[in-house]
Amino acid sequence: MPIRSSRIIRALLALGALALAVTLSTDVRAQAPAVDPAATKILKRMTDYLGSLKEFKVHTQNTIEDLLAPGERVDIDVSASVTIKRPNMLHTDRTGDLVSQDFFYNGKTLTLYDPTKKVYAAEPAPPTLAGAIDYARNTLGLVVPAADLVFPNAYELLMQDVTSAQVIGKSMINGVRCDHLLFRRPGVDFQVWISDGKQPLPRKYVVTDSGTAELLSVTMVMSDWNTAPKVSDATFNFVPPKGTQSIPFMHLVP
Repeated sequence: MPIRSSRIIRALLALGALALAVTLSTDVRAQAPAVDPAATKILKRMTDYLGSLKEFKVHTQNTIEDLLAPGERVDIDVSASVTIKRPNMLHTDRTGDLVSQDFFYNGKTLTLYDPTKKVYAAEPAPPTLAGAIDYARNTLGLVVPAADLVFPNAYELLMQDVTSAQVIGKSMINGVRCDHLLFRRPGVDFQVWISDGKQPLPRKYVVTDSGTAELLSVTMVMSDWNTAPKVSDATFNFVPPKGTQSIPFMHLVP
């Protein structure tokens, strides 16, 4: 089933996350400043906090809205667990309608494993998390869940081309009290719900393709945060199970 909203996919690649759109009255939009410093301050606090974490684990539940040929909307779901160990280790496992894959990066090698087909591909990768994520996206066409959380310039990436930023109010996400923020950039709206306590963790994202009439969105709900998991380096090293076949990556055509 093809995903038709290329602008949403580009937003996912840049932001790493997404969630359900909220309808706002024109009165609220008219009263709010174009870029509210209160909204950008909360966002900056979140990215600074995430940047300070040496290790973390998080579960993400992703929902991608799509349209079938006759025009019916369907939701495509992908569940993922993400483990980060700075400066340069990452592991994710994803299951769902689109993919069932494990992604390993140990600072030297990037490996993608498909346990259902019992195949894997591996090749050398850049020595930094940001470089490896960019390489996976631009060369191999792979999207790493929650990629925006590990970039050293996460705030600048999120704020790039933003024309409007608002604090919508308080909200509860999985029992956690959050600040609900809305940002707009040309063709894309994105929302983020951030814990308002001592740990300003992102709990939910939404990216909406505002450049089309369908206003399709991609949603990411984040749960089971562990900000000090104490994971071993072995977590990020892929050991091929018996009977697994090695195959080459298919590179994107420049």
